[in-house]
Amino acid sequence: MDIQTPTPPAEGCISTEVRGPILLIGINRPAKRNGWTPAMFRQLAEAYTRLDDDPDLRVGVLHAFGDHFTAGLDLPVISEFVKKGGVAIPADGTLVEPHNMGVPGYRRRTKPLVAAVQGICFTVGIELMLAADITVAADNCRFSQLEVARNIMASGGATLRMAERAGMGNAMLHLLTADEFDSAEAYRLNFVQKVVPAGEQLGAAFAIAERIAAQAPLAVVATRLNVIKAIEQGPLAAIEDFKPVQQQLIHSEDAAEGVRAFIEKRPPRFTGR
Repeated sequence: MDIQTPTPPAEGCISTEVRGPILLIGINRPAKRNGWTPAMFRQLAEAYTRLDDDPDLRVGVLHAFGDHFTAGLDLPVISEFVKKGGVAIPADGTLVEPHNMGVPGYRRRTKPLVAAVQGICFTVGIELMLAADITVAADNCRFSQLEVARNIMASGGATLRMAERAGMGNAMLHLLTADEFDSAEAYRLNFVQKVVPAGEQLGAAFAIAERIAAQAPLAVVATRLNVIKAIEQGPLAAIEDFKPVQQQLIHSEDAAEGVRAFIEKRPPRFTGR
């Protein structure tokens, strides 16, 4: 997929680009293997907030510039920041967290996010892709959740989502050994949903995002949140939402448009209303 790489500042940045209803969110610090700094976390929160708040945007695609997704946190930079009272944003899919990153409040992302990963994908990189809804991995990925090797506990969602995706034993295998594993193992563990040849990961992720963006956006968000509720609160909590949410969807303008499009044998033109 053809995409230009904006020149980032020394501390890196999150570069965004709008393509129709899709927001490309690019991790941009390739000279440092996309090592994360506090400024990048703030900008990621801002990009997620933009995705959710802009009615013209329906799907996000998280990707990285350069040969690697990310080598993880830039430890010297982050350590100095923590000593001054700051905390790095965990990659748990939330828009704004924590409060002292300069972006007030806390809110869960509601719109879907597809991730494209390649090369080195360590620590927070794994947590970011697990916080996405769908992940496409290049076949050259090197994964490692290596916090225990640095006397740190993974705190961006790995201790929650690894077991959720792959079971306790598989989660412990990688969390407690800090070992390195490849794309085939990530696929086996349900950490990624597709593996493609290196260089094709962003195009494949964008194609999935386009397919999602073509669906009724209200139904997409409702479906996504219902799945998350079932995971976090159990099936009964999710079932309780079936009737009221379905009623809201049925009485929307998009529901009427879906019927008209079916009768007229044409693609629907959904507006999210």
